[in-house]
Amino acid sequence: MSGLVHPPLARLIRQDVQSMHAYAIQDSAGMVKLDAMENPFGLPPDLQQALGERLGRLALNRYPDGRVNELRAALAQYAGMPAGHDIMLGNGSDELISLLAMACDVPGASILAPLPGFVMYAMSAQLQGLAFHGVPLTADFELDEAAMLAAIAEHKPSLVYLAYPNNPTGNLWDDAAIEKIIEAQGAQGGLVVMDEAYQPYASKSYIDRLTTHSHVLLMRTLSKFGLAGVRLGYMIGPKALIAEIDKVRPPYNISVLNYECALFALEHAEVFARQAAILREERTRLQRELAALPGVHPYPSEANMILVRVPDAAKAFDGLKAHKVLVKNISKMHPLLANCLRLTVGTTQENQQLLHALGHSL
Repeated sequence: MSGLVHPPLARLIRQDVQSMHAYAIQDSAGMVKLDAMENPFGLPPDLQQALGERLGRLALNRYPDGRVNELRAALAQYAGMPAGHDIMLGNGSDELISLLAMACDVPGASILAPLPGFVMYAMSAQLQGLAFHGVPLTADFELDEAAMLAAIAEHKPSLVYLAYPNNPTGNLWDDAAIEKIIEAQGAQGGLVVMDEAYQPYASKSYIDRLTTHSHVLLMRTLSKFGLAGVRLGYMIGPKALIAEIDKVRPPYNISVLNYECALFALEHAEVFARQAAILREERTRLQRELAALPGVHPYPSEANMILVRVPDAAKAFDGLKAHKVLVKNISKMHPLLANCLRLTVGTTQENQQLLHALGHSL
């Protein structure tokens, strides 16, 4: 069968959508999977059994009920949500990003973010028909404060995304620069979204400063917490603002399985906190040993990934794959990322396999 849509039907699909590429997921069968910033640890056997029994008792024949609000309350407590704020749930952060673009789609609206950054910021704008303005980071992946302020003044974006820490670079940006950007965006009447997807691995959070601005939203996900398969993101912001954005959320967007898994995980948060602590230690060791490899430059990271520059990214990627280690070749994502690979921090054994394979692949 041809890969082309029948012409009379093709005219029904937006031209820009037809020119897009679907989000690609690499085949990881039989590989050490270090390409998607997942927590490599599964649930301990006793918790697996307890969760299985709990999920088996759910009323799968019914739509999700008010218990989803118990999850909202549990997440608010876990995150330390300040007074006067509310919390909104999404099917992963991806859905929240899409809903923000939908809610803010007024005439002349646009979205602005530093580049390289999370691809969904630009994609959500494109799918909603909004302009997207990308502002390059500096050569060492810091915010270009002057360029960001100039872009805000010129474009007056509805939304500015600041990932804290950033994907794919893994770093936390300068707090003073962030504050100036937030103040400039507020002064021209726009929103700022602080995306803390990698918060379990970072040394700082913006949550303590959230009350200082009424135009800042904070977004997190349970994917990096350790529940990537559950697909659950959440966003915290001033009550009135969250109430408006929540109006575009589809009904029952969080399944009973999703919210029960998330509630269960929060009841055992100490298990996931120990896992995150192990991964932070492994990150430090991995950075040190990567730096000892000839021609390899690892960048500082506050996430569960490490950005590395190698002499030849394509050769290194293919060599790693031949050794059954799967990473992400992001060298063509942005000019600043030339010859860069993004490596997920795995278990001690997985990281050893990575180092061994990379050493043979350079």
